[in-house]
Amino acid sequence: MNTVIQELEKEFLRQDMPEFSQGDTICVWVKVLEGTRERLQAFEGVVIAIKNRGINSSFTVRKISHGEGVERVFQTHSQAIDHVDVKRRGKVRQSKLYYLRDLAGRAARIKEDLNKLKKEDPTVSATEE
Repeated sequence: MNTVIQELEKEFLRQDMPEFSQGDTICVWVKVLEGTRERLQAFEGVVIAIKNRGINSSFTVRKISHGEGVERVFQTHSQAIDHVDVKRRGKVRQSKLYYLRDLAGRAARIKEDLNKLKKEDPTVSATEE
Protein backbone atom coordinates (compact mmCIF):
# COMPACT_ATOMS: atom_id res chain seq x y z
CA MET A 1 0.00 0.00 0.00
CA ASN A 2 1.09 3.56 -0.59
CA THR A 3 3.00 5.11 2.34
CA VAL A 4 1.08 8.38 1.99
CA ILE A 5 -2.21 6.55 2.53
CA GLN A 6 -0.76 4.69 5.52
CA GLU A 7 0.32 7.97 7.12
CA LEU A 8 -3.15 9.45 6.64
CA GLU A 9 -4.82 6.37 8.11
CA LYS A 10 -2.64 6.47 11.25
CA GLU A 11 -4.47 9.61 12.38
CA PHE A 12 -7.79 7.75 12.50
CA LEU A 13 -6.65 4.53 14.23
CA ARG A 14 -7.93 4.06 17.79
CA GLN A 15 -5.35 3.39 20.47
CA ASP A 16 -7.78 2.82 23.37
CA MET A 17 -9.21 -0.55 22.27
CA PRO A 18 -8.53 -3.38 24.74
CA GLU A 19 -7.00 -6.66 23.61
CA PHE A 20 -9.67 -9.27 22.86
CA SER A 21 -9.88 -12.30 20.63
CA GLN A 22 -12.41 -14.76 19.23
CA GLY A 23 -14.47 -16.48 21.91
CA ASP A 24 -14.23 -13.60 24.37
CA THR A 25 -17.41 -12.14 25.82
CA ILE A 26 -17.32 -8.38 25.45
CA CYS A 27 -19.63 -5.45 26.04
CA VAL A 28 -19.52 -2.79 23.31
CA TRP A 29 -20.85 0.63 24.32
CA VAL A 30 -22.24 2.34 21.22
CA LYS A 31 -23.20 6.00 20.90
CA VAL A 32 -26.81 6.31 19.72
CA LEU A 33 -28.29 9.57 18.46
CA GLU A 34 -31.96 10.14 19.21
CA GLY A 35 -32.97 13.48 17.80
CA THR A 36 -30.68 16.00 19.49
CA ARG A 37 -29.71 13.73 22.40
CA GLU A 38 -26.92 11.20 22.49
CA ARG A 39 -26.91 8.15 24.76
CA LEU A 40 -24.86 4.99 25.23
CA GLN A 41 -26.28 1.57 24.42
CA ALA A 42 -24.59 -1.68 25.45
CA PHE A 43 -24.30 -4.71 23.17
CA GLU A 44 -22.90 -7.70 25.06
CA GLY A 45 -22.06 -10.99 23.38
CA VAL A 46 -19.40 -13.37 22.12
CA VAL A 47 -16.84 -12.30 19.52
CA ILE A 48 -17.23 -14.75 16.65
CA ALA A 49 -14.98 -13.10 14.05
CA ILE A 50 -12.23 -10.49 13.83
CA LYS A 51 -10.99 -8.92 10.60
CA ASN A 52 -7.69 -7.04 10.84
CA ARG A 53 -7.38 -4.72 7.85
CA GLY A 54 -5.90 -1.50 9.19
CA ILE A 55 -8.49 1.27 9.13
CA ASN A 56 -11.05 -1.23 7.75
CA SER A 57 -10.75 -3.60 10.72
CA SER A 58 -13.94 -4.98 12.19
CA PHE A 59 -15.24 -7.55 14.65
CA THR A 60 -18.52 -9.45 14.85
CA VAL A 61 -20.38 -9.92 18.14
CA ARG A 62 -23.19 -12.46 18.60
CA LYS A 63 -25.75 -12.55 21.39
CA ILE A 64 -29.04 -14.28 22.07
CA SER A 65 -31.91 -11.82 22.51
CA HIS A 66 -35.36 -13.19 23.42
CA GLY A 67 -34.43 -16.62 22.07
CA GLU A 68 -33.22 -15.28 18.73
CA GLY A 69 -29.59 -14.98 17.68
CA VAL A 70 -28.46 -11.44 16.86
CA GLU A 71 -25.13 -10.57 15.26
CA ARG A 72 -23.68 -7.14 14.82
CA VAL A 73 -20.52 -6.10 12.97
CA PHE A 74 -18.60 -3.20 14.52
CA GLN A 75 -15.90 -1.19 12.80
CA THR A 76 -12.94 -1.27 15.19
CA HIS A 77 -11.84 2.32 14.63
CA SER A 78 -15.34 3.84 14.46
CA GLN A 79 -16.21 6.99 16.38
CA ALA A 80 -19.62 5.43 17.18
CA ILE A 81 -17.97 3.05 19.67
CA ASP A 82 -17.49 4.73 23.04
CA HIS A 83 -15.56 1.91 24.73
CA VAL A 84 -15.30 -1.87 24.96
CA ASP A 85 -15.28 -3.95 28.16
CA VAL A 86 -13.94 -7.51 28.19
CA LYS A 87 -16.14 -9.66 30.46
CA ARG A 88 -14.77 -13.20 29.94
CA ARG A 89 -11.90 -14.80 28.06
CA GLY A 90 -12.97 -17.74 25.92
CA LYS A 91 -10.94 -20.84 25.13
CA VAL A 92 -11.39 -21.62 21.42
CA ARG A 93 -9.27 -23.22 18.72
CA GLN A 94 -10.67 -21.56 15.62
CA SER A 95 -10.43 -18.05 14.30
CA LYS A 96 -14.02 -17.84 13.03
CA LEU A 97 -16.76 -19.19 15.28
CA TYR A 98 -19.56 -19.33 12.72
CA TYR A 99 -20.49 -22.82 13.94
CA LEU A 100 -22.18 -21.13 16.94
CA ARG A 101 -24.99 -20.06 14.62
CA ASP A 102 -26.21 -23.65 14.37
CA LEU A 103 -25.96 -24.39 18.11
CA ALA A 104 -28.45 -23.50 20.81
CA GLY A 105 -28.58 -23.47 24.59
CA ARG A 106 -25.82 -25.12 26.53
CA ALA A 107 -24.10 -26.44 23.39
CA ALA A 108 -23.38 -22.87 22.31
CA ARG A 109 -21.37 -22.06 25.44
CA ILE A 110 -17.64 -21.47 25.31
CA LYS A 111 -15.30 -22.54 28.09
CA GLU A 112 -13.51 -19.79 29.99
CA ASP A 113 -9.74 -19.58 29.54
CA LEU A 114 -8.33 -19.26 33.04
CA ASN A 115 -4.73 -19.12 31.76
CA LYS A 116 -5.39 -15.81 30.01
CA LEU A 117 -7.10 -14.57 33.15
CA LYS A 118 -4.05 -15.35 35.30
CA LYS A 119 -1.70 -13.60 32.87
CA GLU A 120 -3.77 -10.41 32.99
CA ASP A 121 -4.57 -10.33 36.71
CA PRO A 122 -1.82 -11.59 39.03
CA THR A 123 -4.17 -11.43 42.05
CA VAL A 124 -6.06 -14.51 40.79
CA SER A 125 -4.79 -17.50 42.73
CA ALA A 126 -4.49 -21.11 41.60
CA THR A 127 -7.16 -22.16 44.13
CA GLU A 128 -9.86 -20.29 42.19
CA GLU A 129 -9.52 -22.65 39.19
